[in-house]
Amino acid sequence: MLQAVRNLLIGAATLVIISVGAVNDAQAQQTSQLNICHAGSVSSAFTQVKNEFESQNPGVVIKDTSGGSLDLVRQLANGIQECDLYATADYTNIDLLLKPAGLADYNIIFAEGRMVLGYLASNPNTRGIARPGDFNPPGTIPEAVSNWYEIILRSGVKVGGSHPFLDPGAYRSHLIFQLAQSYYKVPNLYNDLLKHYTTFSLTQAASKTNASSNQSALSSDFQFSYEHSAQATAKKNPDYRYVYLPDDVDLSNSKKNSDYSGATIVVPGLGLPGTPLSATIPGTRVAWGVTLFNRARNRENAIKFLQLLLGSTGKSALGLYGPSPVSPASVSPADYQKIPDPLKALVTATKLSR
Repeated sequence: MLQAVRNLLIGAATLVIISVGAVNDAQAQQTSQLNICHAGSVSSAFTQVKNEFESQNPGVVIKDTSGGSLDLVRQLANGIQECDLYATADYTNIDLLLKPAGLADYNIIFAEGRMVLGYLASNPNTRGIARPGDFNPPGTIPEAVSNWYEIILRSGVKVGGSHPFLDPGAYRSHLIFQLAQSYYKVPNLYNDLLKHYTTFSLTQAASKTNASSNQSALSSDFQFSYEHSAQATAKKNPDYRYVYLPDDVDLSNSKKNSDYSGATIVVPGLGLPGTPLSATIPGTRVAWGVTLFNRARNRENAIKFLQLLLGSTGKSALGLYGPSPVSPASVSPADYQKIPDPLKALVTATKLSR
């Protein structure tokens, strides 16, 4: 009888040891994987930072997920996509969607850029869009002719892009159309330009290697693109071109944020109980933001990654692949009080104009 009791106790103790070991293994597995979700427009730069991080932290594996910033933010908010860090192509997504839902506490602006109008030089529908001048990026880029919008309004001409409810690059096209109406003072121009916008899925976009193949495959003549993405496409395809629009329209000048904010777009909210059904996103200069997700399981390594991104490694990667780094990265004074201490030396507190 005593022997049976001893055996029972030994068996129970063994089960406890095994259970504790399993919990420890699960915790170790959680902390050994860092989940990063980011806009596809920073994929090249983030790959460089990821490689450096993994070389410095050989026990940590990064799961790297890219896509449309609004598509990603809804997935992570609803628990469909696990995420420790979230980097968006429009920093306002963090302020307008994540913060009100209690999913993030701060917003770090780490990169900036501009929208350009891309096209294929061999396409007869795009002729006449550029002023005379050499196209030799990044040094020499022609400006668009003053009546560029009239070329888009020609019969059969299409501007291609993804869905504005999923991707800032897409809804910025719509904001540009609104700003064009205000700037050129042409009645109903916004509505008329929208009729020439054709939507392709993010899956289709991801399956193509560059903007020009998107245009060819989807029968669109023009596409609004981030300048660094257009520049990368031009290196691969000698037929690809892009032009600059006035900074009153192209969302490139932070000093014009008050003007840009006159253009807005309403997108669906996060779909969480107690959160708004929609969010109104104002036009702002093109800038990328990053934050630590409040549900992050691997906060320690997420902060280490941010240190690399905001430091010389990230600046070098962004300088090489784009978009342009904001140096130093900036946060609002209120957010500065909330960011982790290791990051405070890498950012500056600045009043952000909306």
